[in-house]
Amino acid sequence: MKILLVYPNTPVTYWGFQYALEFISKKASFPPLGLLTIASMLPGDFEKRLVDMNVDKLREDDLVWADYVFISAMAIQKASVREVVDRCRALGVRTAAGGPLFISEPEQFDDIDHLILGEGELTLPPFLSDLERGEAKHLYTTEAWAELCTTPVPAWALIDVKKYASLNIQYSRGCPFHCEFCDITVLFGNKPRTKSAAQVLGELDAIYHSGWRGAVFFVDDNFIGNKKELKDDVLPAIINWMENHKHPFDFLTEASVNIADDDALLTMMVRAGFNDVFIGIETPDETSLTACGKTQNTNRDLIACVKKIQSFGLQVQGGFIVGFDSDSPHIFNKMIRFIQDSGIVSAMVGLLNAPKGTALYQRLLREGRMTDDFSGDNTNFTMNFIPKMDKNLLVQGYQSVISTIYSPKHYYERLLNFLKVYRPSKTGSKNLTASNIMAFLKSIVRLGIIGRERRYYWKVLFWSVFRQPKLFPIVIRFSIYGFHFRKIYQTS
Repeated sequence: MKILLVYPNTPVTYWGFQYALEFISKKASFPPLGLLTIASMLPGDFEKRLVDMNVDKLREDDLVWADYVFISAMAIQKASVREVVDRCRALGVRTAAGGPLFISEPEQFDDIDHLILGEGELTLPPFLSDLERGEAKHLYTTEAWAELCTTPVPAWALIDVKKYASLNIQYSRGCPFHCEFCDITVLFGNKPRTKSAAQVLGELDAIYHSGWRGAVFFVDDNFIGNKKELKDDVLPAIINWMENHKHPFDFLTEASVNIADDDALLTMMVRAGFNDVFIGIETPDETSLTACGKTQNTNRDLIACVKKIQSFGLQVQGGFIVGFDSDSPHIFNKMIRFIQDSGIVSAMVGLLNAPKGTALYQRLLREGRMTDDFSGDNTNFTMNFIPKMDKNLLVQGYQSVISTIYSPKHYYERLLNFLKVYRPSKTGSKNLTASNIMAFLKSIVRLGIIGRERRYYWKVLFWSVFRQPKLFPIVIRFSIYGFHFRKIYQTS
């Protein structure tokens, strides 16, 4: 059987980094890890091709070749999914789909031949068995959670790794916390499930042998969900592997803020090659944190936590939300001050939305406040429910936050604040590539000569050259990120 795996187009978004990718001549930030993993679960005698519409065009010849088109997508890719499904139907090509979008809205995709929902380790085998007998059903789903010991290494041979800014690994699924607005526990449950250290090393080997050198994203929604196993087995194994392979990768991941409570964990992560960590800060307002169930962020000095993490050698990216029921008009200035003082350079501030299935969605549904489907993009000035604060005031306040923190003056001021605290690892990847050099040269022209930020760009650049030359590559990277963020938000 011929299987075409299709990853739909993702619109320009904050985390898409599309404007930043232009500087390094890459097509997309990350490859479709889910589809690459599913590809490895298919029978060995199947012919497999993969088209990532973010890096290549989906041609009619590709569709005609296939017996089945497999689609995986997130909510933000819904428009592209509809286009792909319509093209398949017009050509008479059968379709199968799974992933977050289809789990949350299966009723909107009745025209897809087979919906394979839940975790693929559990729902793909019965589908394939029925398909072999000619008895495949429309819907396959389960409420069980898979043990990751059976999850195969992704089929990296199906893509051109050079088209991406980073490759990726999934070590764990699930999060032990109960944040009201988050759909991670809906998708993966509350009990963190992990791969073994041997599996992680096997995936590192596969990425290494693909020829890749550079950034590798551990896509876990909370990498430290099982700290004991991480510290006892996985991180020591990664440290040893990285030393034996001369540190070919730089790792980034996501974690909860309680990572700041464990000095040994921070030290081990940096030794293992982790440079970046995304943390959901959400809000500096304690009342809102308590109300939304973000208990791991309460009763602590969040700025001190961030600065401690930075001082260990981890760059902190942060997620922030406005629009909680307890937010007052004072939240906007409070948010600006927190972000500036924390030195979180990549601060994604979004309007609160309620993904289907979350506790927030269920509560708002009971209160009669739900209005629209979740778009998957909380930085596009839309909300899918009626907020307690006047919506016009909320949107205006949100606009004031992002126009301030991403103005060149405030952005570079925050970058300098971060640089003065950050202590980079001495063992990180030292890969200097042609794309890095090209990015620097392009930044000189687009940011240092013709850009509105040129005054601030040169100020921080020269500060790095004379004060902290080791931080020079980071200055260039964040300068390029700032360009992307301003384009996303269209700030002046």
